This record gives sequence, structure tokens and C-alpha cells, in this order.
Amino acid sequence: MKSPNAPVEVAATAQATPSELPREARAAALQVLQQADPARKVVQTRALFAGVGAADIDTHVVFDEPASLPGRPTLPRLVPPKAVPTRSPFTLEGRAALLHAITHIEFNAINLALDAVWRFPGMPPAYYTDWLRVAAEEALHFTLMREHLQSLGFDYGAFDSHDGLWLMVQRTAHDVTARMALVPRTLEARGLDASPPIQAKLRQAGDLRAVDILDVILRDEVGHVAIGNHWYRWLCARDGCDPVTLYPALAQTYDAPRPRPPFNIEARLAAGFTLAELDLLA
Repeated sequence: MKSPNAPVEVAATAQATPSELPREARAAALQVLQQADPARKVVQTRALFAGVGAADIDTHVVFDEPASLPGRPTLPRLVPPKAVPTRSPFTLEGRAALLHAITHIEFNAINLALDAVWRFPGMPPAYYTDWLRVAAEEALHFTLMREHLQSLGFDYGAFDSHDGLWLMVQRTAHDVTARMALVPRTLEARGLDASPPIQAKLRQAGDLRAVDILDVILRDEVGHVAIGNHWYRWLCARDGCDPVTLYPALAQTYDAPRPRPPFNIEARLAAGFTLAELDLLA
């Protein structure tokens, strides 16, 4: 078992792209998305990003959607959000349940990024490499959280979870602009706001290892939300839309949750939100 105060390890072992994956990156992303085993999904995701180059990306191919996405293990059991109980982080089981919820978010975030790669043709090559990088970083986050959860005597799948993140992926499956607006800029941006209060609770509970891991996650998530902001604005410019006025229309059309305070203004500014957008949140 690692000491709670041990430094967070962020380096990953470089591995060649597994031979069973297609060479073309978007086809490979779809195949990894269908992988149900979390450990294999992590290895394949990080290897895919490590081995990809612009020449390996076919930006125009259109794939048929498989019957069942995403690949995931039989556990955790997925229940409605209100059916996931709230537990005190000041008991071992309660703290494990909180960390499990974060672990589940990170597993879903791998799937969200991979889905953004295979699903939407016709984007610049940098769009696909951006989201492959996000997927690889989310795979690291999942690994760090899962290892810490295991050090407490639990594992991924031990607690019920909900499927709210993937539901928005399904709603925006045919609209890349809505996807960029409502997944990274809305759902994932909520993590920027939620991390500091969660860290405060974990620090009070004495779990400094979890606090350190969340520092890594928050740092990387600022970059992920910034990627969402960049491509959302790129798409708006391409289509002649104003990003500030378009956003509430998309949020209403796709029934996106409204962000709730307190907001992490510093992190949101670092992620590329404008003062006008932050004023609308307020």
C-alpha cells in the first residue's frame, strides 16, 4: 500500500499501439471505446495517443455506430442519479464511495473523449489529436483514482453509479457543436467548480493522497475544458454563429443542466471562458 503522503505518480509506461487495434486512429478510437475491461481500455487508450500522428488520421471516413456503446464492465451497477446515496467522507466507506464516484467520472471521461474522436468526421487533424490526448490523460486519472481506491480496500464497481455523462453524449451524437458546448464546456467544467470543495473535505478527513491526485486531475481538466472552448468557438466561427448567444439555445435544446455556484472563476478563466460567459453564469 502506498503512503497517503507519497507523491502522485504521473508518468506512464510507454507502450506500442497494440497490434489488435487498427492503424487509423479514429477506427482505433472506436474499437477502444468498445473495450469493456477498464485495465485494457486504459492501456490501449494511452498507447493510441502515444503512437498517433497526423498521417494516421482519416478525417473524412464515416463509421457505422455499433449496436452497444460504450464498452464497460458489468459493475458498477448504473442507477438513476437520485438513487446514488450520499455518504459522509469522514467514514472509510463514505470516503471510498466519494472516491468511487470520481473514479467513475474519470472512466466515463475516457469514453467521452474517444467518442469525440470517432464520431465526427470533417474536423481538422488537430481536433482528433486534441481529444486523443484528453482520452490518454483521463486514462491516467482513472488509474490513479482506482489504485488509491484499491489501497483503501475497495475497487471500481463496488458502489452504484449513474450514467449522466453518457446520456449527454447520446443526445449530442449528431451535432459536434452541441457536443463541444455541452460536454467539455458544461458537464466537465462542473468538475472545475467541484474539485476545491471536495479537496477540502478530503483534507479534513486526512486523505492527503486523494487531495494530491485531485490536484493532478484539476490541472489537466483545465486543459480539457480549454480544448472544448477552442473547438466550440472554431465551429461557431466556421458556421457564422455567436458563441455566447448560441450556447443558451443549445443548452435548452439538449436539456443541459444549469451550472450552479460556487464557481471556480480562476480555473474557468484559465480554461478560456470569457468574462461575458462568466457574467451569464452569475
